[in-house]
Amino acid sequence: MGQFAVTLAGKHVLILGVGVAGTSARAAALDLGATVSTVDANGNADATSIAEVDLTTFDVVMASPGFSPHSEAVLACEAAGLEIWSEMEFAWRVRRQGVPWVLITGTNGKTTTTQMVGTIAAAAGLDVAVCGNMGVPVIAAGREQHDLVAVEIASLQLHFSSTIAPLAAVALNVDDDHTDWHGGIESYRAAKARVYRNVEKACVYPAHDASIEAMVADADVQDGCRAIGVTLGAPAISQFGVVDGVLCERAFTDNRRTEALELGHVEDLQHLVSGAVPPYLIFNALCAAALARAAGVPTSAVRDGLRAFSLDAHRTATVREIDGVTFVDDSKATNAHAVIAAFGGREEKSVVWIAGGLDKDQEFDDLIRSVAPRVREVVLIGVDPVPLSEALARHAADIPVTRIEPGDTVMARAVEAARDVARAGDTVLLSPACASMDQFRSYADRGEAFAQAVGALGR
Repeated sequence: MGQFAVTLAGKHVLILGVGVAGTSARAAALDLGATVSTVDANGNADATSIAEVDLTTFDVVMASPGFSPHSEAVLACEAAGLEIWSEMEFAWRVRRQGVPWVLITGTNGKTTTTQMVGTIAAAAGLDVAVCGNMGVPVIAAGREQHDLVAVEIASLQLHFSSTIAPLAAVALNVDDDHTDWHGGIESYRAAKARVYRNVEKACVYPAHDASIEAMVADADVQDGCRAIGVTLGAPAISQFGVVDGVLCERAFTDNRRTEALELGHVEDLQHLVSGAVPPYLIFNALCAAALARAAGVPTSAVRDGLRAFSLDAHRTATVREIDGVTFVDDSKATNAHAVIAAFGGREEKSVVWIAGGLDKDQEFDDLIRSVAPRVREVVLIGVDPVPLSEALARHAADIPVTRIEPGDTVMARAVEAARDVARAGDTVLLSPACASMDQFRSYADRGEAFAQAVGALGR
């Protein structure tokens, strides 16, 4: 049994936020002998304002993702000279030593790839903890004894992280997202690049993305760490890729200059979708395979793990088909990049698109230009429809738009409006491109409201 990395005995810890991250951090800090105080704007903590707290009494601060770098509380802690840890940094500091971590970040695909790592590792007989923004909190998972910890980590959690030293890491993609929290796209990209700091064995990256390759090249990694590219074509040396439908790699083999190892087949993912397996899903599988292979799993476990894998709820999940119209829940698509993936392979003018929500200061022009040929009509559900409606007016003025006014029955009204205009062969696609908190508790709550509304049709 490995020992914990640090002790907080006798320390006074300030925790900003008492949600999942804050609650988990509080429990761990108390267990390690610390004194804990909490601040939360919702009135569930020791103080509702940082102004009520004597910052001179604290040794360290754990900031939950709800507190941005420019929030009053964080700025006050920085001005007081306090060290600020993210949830993930806190988890790493109090972790059980000797257990390797792999980190997965990206604008999209994090959850799917992290869960794929879990099923592949489990197929190899490893005791793996899959954590981050789903399931068990990473602080709790890190303090348990496992063979491997697979961590989904967002830019909000990378910003205040500095000492995490994973076995392997990947940035799947970096698109415009969370710029309101970070204060701009460059700050967002800089936070994502932190995933490659201190990596021990493998920095996995999309071989087609020069900006992420540059992140790998600039990263301060441990001696012996390698760059492992992922491509949807034939792999070069130190890459994972695809040849005639075969998933393969030329990275973790002594003969990588002359041979590729077979990992599985694209058809091993066929059970996840109807129609052709989309490129993004193949890419996620290859990235998961690269991380798992870095952790020493055999090639057979990749095949077995992918065959056993199932997609998370609210990600391009078919809810129901009515009179030839398919209703698809993609509520997890909270940014433009995810929506583009959801539209992939759909026929021209075949989608009635339900979109809108909290826009997070995104720009939607590129999104509209990309998906417009496939859209029959748009149903807007956001409290503030202007960002999307203006982009539609600029780039797709011929597409009819129905505005659904906010209210308790917003999703039911949106689904009814979409059903009224959909034709046999069409898809009614909830893929909002926005966060959910303007009208729903979470993207899951939004997806469940969609499923309930679809289920009520025709009754």
